[in-house]
Amino acid sequence: MGPLPERITIQMSNALSHLSPEKIAEIELHSKKAHRSKRWHDFLEMVGNHSILIALSVIFFMPLYLVIVISLMNKGQAETRSIWPSPFMWSNYVEVFTLVPFLKWTLNTLFVSVMGTIGVVVSSVPPAYVLSRLQWKGRNTTFIIILGTMMLPGQVTMIPVYIIFSKLHWIPSFLPLIVPTFFSSAFSIFLLRQFFTSIPDEISDAARIDGCSEFKLMMRIVVPLAKPAIAAIALFAFLGSWNDFFGPLLYLVENEDLWTLGIGLNAFQGIHHVQTNMLMTASALFMAPVIIIFFFSQKVFIEGVTLTGVKG
Repeated sequence: MGPLPERITIQMSNALSHLSPEKIAEIELHSKKAHRSKRWHDFLEMVGNHSILIALSVIFFMPLYLVIVISLMNKGQAETRSIWPSPFMWSNYVEVFTLVPFLKWTLNTLFVSVMGTIGVVVSSVPPAYVLSRLQWKGRNTTFIIILGTMMLPGQVTMIPVYIIFSKLHWIPSFLPLIVPTFFSSAFSIFLLRQFFTSIPDEISDAARIDGCSEFKLMMRIVVPLAKPAIAAIALFAFLGSWNDFFGPLLYLVENEDLWTLGIGLNAFQGIHHVQTNMLMTASALFMAPVIIIFFFSQKVFIEGVTLTGVKG
């Protein structure tokens, strides 16, 4: 017997040989109609999916578009809600640095964000390693307790924490915003632990046989393999610190020289008047670093978040 495709072709030929030419033509016509119907269905499905994606993209892009457009308007156009600036007031992006100490606030925000990111990364790697690569009694219970702290609202501990920082004479200063980041983050520990558990145990066993200590094993083998996950938590930490409003409002509001951009934007909102165009200009500058960072690091960020769910 020949190959299966040849046998099928022979069987179909034998079956069609018993049909009349009219019946064969009818079958071919139905086959062509079914093929055209499927192609039309696939086309409509593609158009529908792309239409939904385009509509959602427009909706999500609209706030950013409005911020940029209003930032290029003069004061009168911004207050009358014009839909397009005429002329384009590029000078707004220079004037915003003269109205308020915008550069100083930017440097303050950058300092707090960078230090906070370093604190989260440095303090999250060791506990994540201990909870994932070492076997000890009560490991899973400890991990559950750490995850449980994520369900505790910050408002619950706000007053006692503020009192502690006040008695330490840390208010106003950057210390209340930076020091807590060096005491780890439950969310960061969770992400790193999930990634660490996906690393084969054989790698660690081979290193231990060669006399590698746990600290060297963590720093020279596990951490380099976990660069995507570490980059993900670093990005989360940086964005969280950069966008933080409540923390600086609570601890820095007494000293304008220490303000970050989060509370500095309020300087454009008076009691009786709001400088809408300058507020949008400052907001555009405030968003720019975040958009740029995410644009260039999105591949590593998505890879890190995705790989944390491989095992565990």
